[in-house]
Amino acid sequence: MSLLLSPLDSLAEQLGLGPGSALLAVAVTHSSYAAEHGCASNERLEFLGDAVVDLAVADLIVTEYPSLNEGSGSLVRSRVVNEASLARAARRMDLGSFIRVGRGEVKSRGLERPSLLADAFEAVVAALYLERGYEAAKTFVHDTLRDDVHAAAQSPDDVDPKTRLRQWAEATGLGTPVYDVAAQGPAHQTTFDATVRVGSSLHAQGSGRSKKSAETQAARAAWERRDA
Repeated sequence: MSLLLSPLDSLAEQLGLGPGSALLAVAVTHSSYAAEHGCASNERLEFLGDAVVDLAVADLIVTEYPSLNEGSGSLVRSRVVNEASLARAARRMDLGSFIRVGRGEVKSRGLERPSLLADAFEAVVAALYLERGYEAAKTFVHDTLRDDVHAAAQSPDDVDPKTRLRQWAEATGLGTPVYDVAAQGPAHQTTFDATVRVGSSLHAQGSGRSKKSAETQAARAAWERRDA
């Protein structure tokens, strides 16, 4: 890699895009930066990239895992095409060091937020799609997420209780589960109580030493009584 390349051009070279790629510059521009500098943000590219990533991962699953049926394939895809997974992929390629954010996001350490990283990843995929076509974008997604797909395909039904409950609720038309969490006790011995509501009739509760643990227990309880 040439030492004369700018940081963004080094990313462009890594992706196989031309130097000075205008699309890549937009892809790494958060809305907070765009608002401060009067330029385009990556929101529209993120919208497109979401669809391209979804299609590319589905293509990988169908091509390399022919034994998975539609249901298992959908579970694998949902475990790979989500905010947390795409944020990890963005971190692996150090995408955060290229993203342009506004002053407020810098102060609040916004570049560490999974949602911001995942959105930028999808926007970069869209830039690849628009500049070099679907095959180039698909190849990048496959190369970047193949290990994640492989791990998920080994146990497609092994999903955490919150994800499993959400997928079931959305598939049955009940909407996304809503969680309420309350903390109790002193700071050194705090416990959390969570309530989850699914639709108008399914409610469940759970407790734990962390917010995540309490929500997980509530989701597990709701899952167990979903057919009651």
